[in-house]
Amino acid sequence: MHADQEAIRKSIRSYMVVGALLLMFTGVTVAANQFHLAVPAAITLALIIATIKGSMVASVFMHLSHEKKWIYGALLLTVVFFVVLLFLPLLTVAGGIGTPTGQPAHAEAHEAR
Repeated sequence: MHADQEAIRKSIRSYMVVGALLLMFTGVTVAANQFHLAVPAAITLALIIATIKGSMVASVFMHLSHEKKWIYGALLLTVVFFVVLLFLPLLTVAGGIGTPTGQPAHAEAHEAR
């Protein structure tokens, strides 16, 4: 595939910018460690920084910024499966799974005494 010089310069520039931002966010990670935050706050901050860094790597170095239709499809599929898995336990509880058979229910056992 033949690319023009301007497109190559633009790609190299974006790689350099993302590389510099990754270096900066690595410094932010090290600096955040010095604050000695509470565990939930430290985990939240670490996940935010990791998400930003991972998004930059995936979008630029893995060229996912050019695959918007596939990315949105994968995100939609993830949301659908998350909702299904979220409501799956409700189906098992509503079906009576987990109630012992052959024994009186909890409320009936108390009334008998």
